[in-house]
Amino acid sequence: MTIKLIKNRSDIGAGTRGSDMGIDAIEIAAINSHNDFFHKHLFEDVPTHNETIYNKVNNNFAKRIEDVAEQCERVATVVKQNIKDGFFPIVLSGDHSSALGTISGIKAAHPTKTLGVIWIDAHADLHSPFTSPSGNIHGMPLAAALGLDNLACQINELEPGTFANWNHLKNIGINGSKFLPAHLVYFGLRDFETPEAKLIAQHQIQNYQVASLRNNGLQKNVQEAINHLKDCDFIYISFDVDSMDCDSVSYGTGTPVPIGFYASEIIEIIDAFIATKKVGCIEFTEINPLLDNKGNKMAETAFQVLDHIAARL
Repeated sequence: MTIKLIKNRSDIGAGTRGSDMGIDAIEIAAINSHNDFFHKHLFEDVPTHNETIYNKVNNNFAKRIEDVAEQCERVATVVKQNIKDGFFPIVLSGDHSSALGTISGIKAAHPTKTLGVIWIDAHADLHSPFTSPSGNIHGMPLAAALGLDNLACQINELEPGTFANWNHLKNIGINGSKFLPAHLVYFGLRDFETPEAKLIAQHQIQNYQVASLRNNGLQKNVQEAINHLKDCDFIYISFDVDSMDCDSVSYGTGTPVPIGFYASEIIEIIDAFIATKKVGCIEFTEINPLLDNKGNKMAETAFQVLDHIAARL
């Protein structure tokens, strides 16, 4: 299958600026390593709404939600079309909110297929505007894709406009949820709030934490996760670089968290899922070169992963 790089330089769903530069940082990493990766593969640029960052925030519990919704629609359209055209989309994104667009595009392309989601991330991204303490939508893509408001943990009262935009967000691509909580698997989750923890417990969502994965054996646990998703026809992998250990790799991401994965472990996890022949889309997200304390180390590490897995497809 031919790879198509989908470049989505949007960071309007994040609380910290700079992840819109993450794609360029990865390209610089390739250039500096004398690798012609970005000349070998087809690519498509998704238009962005980054200029809206200057606009006043009117929805404190879902900041810039109308603009994020439009960006997710753009991503969904591009991903859907590329899948239908027979490409394998590798989505390179700024902030993680646009993963909703990717998931929505996959489901729109394959409405009758059962979707499984591998979320390699330090964060659960299961908040809704009703529960979010920050209002940053990069913490909400999975809740939107699953259609989970989590009203049992509600702390925010939404204005009608925010409520309408949230419902719009949940129905991008196709109406309703895009996949089941039972078909979501976390790797590296270690920084989340009580409302998210309650959803994880309620739906018994699989979470392979870094320490337990190492103690129990990475291969054993990954195979368990593969078996868990045996009924899924199509698997999407979302790789947020904050899943990696910020002290050993870099702080070049918006929300770094200690005690994470090494690049070699990320590669091993993704390789195992690719071997199932069910993976049809992979996303890289949240690289922020403005925050990198080691030059361009985060992008260099992300490119190491990208270059390896692209060769396996």
